[in-house]
Amino acid sequence: MKKIRILALVHDHLVPPEDTTGVDILEADWKMEYDVIETLREIGHTVQVLGIHDDLSNIRPTAEAFKPHIIFNLLEAFADVTTFDQNVVSYLELLRLPYTGCNPRGLILARDKALSKKLLAYHRIPVPEFTVVRPGRKPVLPKRLTFPIIVKSLFFEASAGISQASVVENMEQLARRVVFIHEKLGTAAILEQFIDGRELYVGVVGNERLDVFPVWEMSFDRMPENRWKIATERVKWSTHYQKKHGIMTDAAKLEPVLADRIQRIAKRAYRALDLSGYARVDVRLDDAGRVYVLEANPNPNLAYGEDFAESAEVSGVPYERLLDRIITLGLRWEPARTG
Repeated sequence: MKKIRILALVHDHLVPPEDTTGVDILEADWKMEYDVIETLREIGHTVQVLGIHDDLSNIRPTAEAFKPHIIFNLLEAFADVTTFDQNVVSYLELLRLPYTGCNPRGLILARDKALSKKLLAYHRIPVPEFTVVRPGRKPVLPKRLTFPIIVKSLFFEASAGISQASVVENMEQLARRVVFIHEKLGTAAILEQFIDGRELYVGVVGNERLDVFPVWEMSFDRMPENRWKIATERVKWSTHYQKKHGIMTDAAKLEPVLADRIQRIAKRAYRALDLSGYARVDVRLDDAGRVYVLEANPNPNLAYGEDFAESAEVSGVPYERLLDRIITLGLRWEPARTG
């Protein structure tokens, strides 16, 4: 694509330093931001970075002065509230500024794990049985929901608050974990039927026409038998823990017919939730070959070498071209208008 001006919106504490001499970028909190910004510059785009925390007032004057062709949105929250990210994107739409990633409606539908499951179930896309426990309430299980159960935040992503203790096998453990979610994370808790099986991810890109990447799998080669094979916070973010327990991700070894079925389900989930830009659909495959969609994650981690970029690479889309594709989708996205 032609070289353009890009304004990158980044969390203010994740703005990469100008000089990275002596810094282990692979372990830096801002690795994704660095990978995206530096790669865009390397392929010839002009990139300006704007750090954001709890104030949007700098976006308008910066855009008026810099005149970007597009905003590269790398924000996952606003004022540390994850569900406010859709408000930032809505503000960009009010300013008539093109942006990368998912639209506000898709963010709202996908961020609420209960609402998204209801929509998916309506479209006959298989999801685990679930119920929600609001703050201040005690868990009451419907008959259809049986142990083991996994307890998560209703809104948080990136495995926030998920540990081995998240999978519970009795009411005492369940009550304790629900209190943890309410008090430590400050959100409602979603209680899901735990699907014992393979942890799979499917990358999807597109607005109307969708492309799907190869099914990716997280494997737990050296995980002790008494541990649940789930993507906890430590599994996702601790390289030491990953190496110790042989945790890695790679293209899933699946029969072509099954891989195609999982990819089609991921595309159906993407459309059912009105997603746009790019997303990762998280799936579980049980021993009987049943596929369950756990959730969809709009605007997933774009760091070089992470699951989304790696699956794109395997499908023949190198990192530079992936970023250009995401930009092109943002430039082509038209917010729905009535009247």
